[in-house]
Amino acid sequence: MSMMQEFKEFAMKGNVMDLAVGVIIGGAFGKIVESVVADLIMPVVALIMGGKLDFSGMFLVLGTVPEGVATTLDALRKAQVPVFAYGNFLTILVNFVILAFIIFIMIKQVNRLKRNEPPAAPAAPPEDVLLLREIRDSLKK
Repeated sequence: MSMMQEFKEFAMKGNVMDLAVGVIIGGAFGKIVESVVADLIMPVVALIMGGKLDFSGMFLVLGTVPEGVATTLDALRKAQVPVFAYGNFLTILVNFVILAFIIFIMIKQVNRLKRNEPPAAPAAPPEDVLLLREIRDSLKK
């Protein structure tokens, strides 16, 4: 079997295609959650915290700032001053917590729906099994 045939067989398996669809939808869903956090949740957090609060701009300077360099995160990074930029991490952490909670709720609902389904009736035995049972029963007589 050639490598291309082998690759085609691998790529066309159901699991690989399902995984690809899941990754694509997951990426799009991640952007939705990122927008929810940045556009809906963070403004409310800022209001509660008493003013303008942008987590992505929160940092601690770990070195000395050269004269004439602004104390913004971008300017400090361009000047190669070591900074502990924890604000972006906090934003990503909030994104993760929200995403994990949404996935938890979705899985919980799917499991609840599965439990409410009546158990499937056992499938009828194949015809050859029925014939073998008839033969067995007639031999017993």
